[in-house]
Amino acid sequence: MPATLRCIAIDDEPIALNVIKSHASKVPFLDLKRTFVNAIEALTFLKTEPIDLIFLDINMPDLTGLDFAQVVGNKSLVVFTTAYPEYALQGFELSALDYLLKPIAFGRFMQAANKAYERLSDDAKKSPYVFVKDGYDWVRINLDELQYVESEGNYLTFQEIGKKAVTRMTIGEAAEMLPGDQFMRVHKSYIVSLNRIEKIERHQLTIGKVQVPLSGSYRDELLERVK
Repeated sequence: MPATLRCIAIDDEPIALNVIKSHASKVPFLDLKRTFVNAIEALTFLKTEPIDLIFLDINMPDLTGLDFAQVVGNKSLVVFTTAYPEYALQGFELSALDYLLKPIAFGRFMQAANKAYERLSDDAKKSPYVFVKDGYDWVRINLDELQYVESEGNYLTFQEIGKKAVTRMTIGEAAEMLPGDQFMRVHKSYIVSLNRIEKIERHQLTIGKVQVPLSGSYRDELLERVK
């Protein structure tokens, strides 16, 4: 896995760039090299500096983010940042990695950062992981060892084999972060690793020594996926 992702941020609003700076400073694997209020200057920078990830505003003068992304092509991953949701479809048509709507919450920013990290990892399929905040620390969750995620109030417990991490996040955000081919929501409060299920009963699953509740609305889908 790469130690860090080299990234830049481009936005004609300095306040918006300050938000990206603040968020990026909290993510251990992001190395924010430069910020730009002028997209043309950013293009010049990219001619000599290899960059993994670009946080790119869409509605800018002279050169829009959409035009900028077309020029860059597939040389760098792009995460669009904008206050205008109507640009989302165009952004994804340009193969953007993600689309962040302003004001950007840190949890949502972290999801995009994790997605970029996983995309750029040569061995992501063999040993993927994500980072979550546990107290004041950022800890790595090894997805191959993650058994289940449990929601309780405003907190989630990521239960790995032999250890766990507790973070402030919604279960919906966790579902977006985790790869759908490996994990599935089986209850309003639980996401499980399909590879860790040992037994399926009518209303519960067995994972290790733990019984996880199974909602009827998810049961048919689960049975279909484990066949």
